Amino acid sequence: MSTRKSTKPPADIRPVENALGRIRIAQPKMSKGAQRIAQFILERPDEIVGMSVTELSEATGVSEGSVINFCRNIGLSGFQQMKLSLAQEIVQPVQFIHEDLDREDDTETICRKVFHSGMQALRDTLSVLDTGAVSRAVAMLNEAKRIEIYGIGSSAPIAEDTQYRMLRIGLDVRAVTDSHIQAISASRCDPDVVTLTISHSGATHETVAATRLAREAGARTIVITNFARSPIQAYADIVLFTMARETRFRTEAMTSRIAQLCVADALIAGLALANYDYATDVLKKTFEVLSIKRF
Repeated sequence: MSTRKSTKPPADIRPVENALGRIRIAQPKMSKGAQRIAQFILERPDEIVGMSVTELSEATGVSEGSVINFCRNIGLSGFQQMKLSLAQEIVQPVQFIHEDLDREDDTETICRKVFHSGMQALRDTLSVLDTGAVSRAVAMLNEAKRIEIYGIGSSAPIAEDTQYRMLRIGLDVRAVTDSHIQAISASRCDPDVVTLTISHSGATHETVAATRLAREAGARTIVITNFARSPIQAYADIVLFTMARETRFRTEAMTSRIAQLCVADALIAGLALANYDYATDVLKKTFEVLSIKRF
């Protein structure tokens, strides 16, 4: 029997993907001290790899505890994992270059940039998505007697698409995209209801209010939102993060739609597998029902 020990680092200090992206997206909503840390790291990632936590705290004028909290607030276990993640990101080429559109771009270039932006959003989202949270969300949705999905603006089509696909596997679900109906419906929830709120910013008054009202009425709440601190997270039992970057012609909210769809797809796939026989039977029946709509 081999006694060779694994050289793999412990999970809590293993490098994570896209550490710089996490920092860049979360930075605007950070405290002033955390913003100084973020700016220093973004400008000198190669220097951080060789620094101690004390050296970084002195360079940015914050306490060592603030540096540790900064790391934890972007989903890392501590400063060591930050350094390992930055080291990996610096030496590895970026798979897709994030480019903005230029006035002179031809159609081929536009297509390449837009598609690469979408692929980058998926890659970035996968790097911050907590699969444990996805599993808990699937279990929570599976226990619900009714599911309500809230979305406003660019998130409304995602809410409606999610409703459609959940209906296809036999769930009692409805998408509510009118702000007034959201408020009324949320206030009439009970412990048998689970709400799924889709909000890129997590700061839209209507969806924050609906999520708060639903929770106060006893419902369990799941939120899909972009990676950063936002008001809606205070009313969420489970948060599922997306990550999207903004360009001149494509706001974060536009780019995040692809990532939101994929997170919803993961939830639906998990629900279908948890009730495999029932879900496949309902899918078959709904396919037969929809066949009358085709020539």
